[in-house]
Amino acid sequence: MSKNPPENTKIDQLIQQLLEEEKPQSVEQLAKLVQQKFPLPTQKVLEHILRLHEEGKITLKSPIAPTPSKIIDYIRSSQAYWYWTTIIISLTTTILVFTVPEDAYPIVYVRYVLGSIFVIWMPGYTFIKALFPTKVPIQTSSTELDTVERIALSVGMSLALVPLVGLLLNYTPWGIRLTPITLSLLALTLSFSTAAIVREYQTKTKYVST
Repeated sequence: MSKNPPENTKIDQLIQQLLEEEKPQSVEQLAKLVQQKFPLPTQKVLEHILRLHEEGKITLKSPIAPTPSKIIDYIRSSQAYWYWTTIIISLTTTILVFTVPEDAYPIVYVRYVLGSIFVIWMPGYTFIKALFPTKVPIQTSSTELDTVERIALSVGMSLALVPLVGLLLNYTPWGIRLTPITLSLLALTLSFSTAAIVREYQTKTKYVST
């Protein structure tokens, strides 16, 4: 006997329409499209989407993963996989740099590959992630394009940060040598990635209490 208020009905219809016409690649992208029409908190939009999914009116490719209420739980969740991947690659590269000699074939090639990622990708990626934890500030129509832009920005920022680190080290007693450069980039990457995971958590939870 009870019916949804008119606004709720319009939101449900909009969600179904967006799924058919815009074909969003994720639940997060669908929620953002809905918010362009209705200024609702993210949590409220997700409740509408989940209800429609449970009623069989829409089909989601993947279930909605709720954001944990505590940041320590968020860091331990699957949503923070990129953070742990970054930490593992950075630490593994640092260990290889200090333990694998130049003539230790073929394992030295692993050092070269991880070292390239560590220098060309990690500093810029974590810096961009700290600035823009969920989406880069370039309007695109798909998640794939947003990913390409994040990759381009990450590489470009790494190419800017690494020479800057070398320039600063040149004015220190340690100079531009392998050990201080490696440790400096490790510290930079760990600092940026930690700031990024905190900002990502804050961004995803800022509307939960609304």
